[in-house]
Amino acid sequence: MSVASSELHRAELDQMNKEVQAGTLDAFLSSVQGRAFSMAKAATGHHEDALDIVQDAMMQLVSRYQDRSPDEWRMLFYRILHNRINDNFRRRKVRDKFKGWLPSSPRHENDTAEVDGFQTVPGTDTDLPDVHVGREEKALQIHRAVNTLPRRQREAFMLRCWEGLSTAETATTMQCSEGSVKTHYSRALTALKGLLEEYRT
Repeated sequence: MSVASSELHRAELDQMNKEVQAGTLDAFLSSVQGRAFSMAKAATGHHEDALDIVQDAMMQLVSRYQDRSPDEWRMLFYRILHNRINDNFRRRKVRDKFKGWLPSSPRHENDTAEVDGFQTVPGTDTDLPDVHVGREEKALQIHRAVNTLPRRQREAFMLRCWEGLSTAETATTMQCSEGSVKTHYSRALTALKGLLEEYRT
């Protein structure tokens, strides 16, 4: 095989690897986008902010880390997401400082209410109405309970329980010690147990 043929073959292999990597990354992003939105929505309480945060985190992962091993993507993505959520909090604090100086916009009667992303997720056609309603009510209770947690407890719970990150991975994502993660997670579980028991009574 000539040098030119060898280089062409290597270039074709590199291109194939890039295409496989891109497809794998797309699949990864599709697998995490729903839960990432849930985390961002719980943290910000705002639908549009949550969408922007998730989209920005995905773009950051693609632009900076698409060549990294797929095994690293999950922790990298949630670290980026965590930083974007913190950025949102900082911007909100600055915005709220000057909010009182600005005239409030009148709300028109035809303004539509904000749509929660959870409510737009379709169910399966085979769900019986009572089963579907019961499942929705239970999910709503869980989301309400999670949303009442302090921010750090909520982050620890979502990363450990929803995403299955290890204590070490969660600590790296949250930029704190493993001991802090264990404390936040334990307190979150205790609080959620009490809240969900209240919902059942």
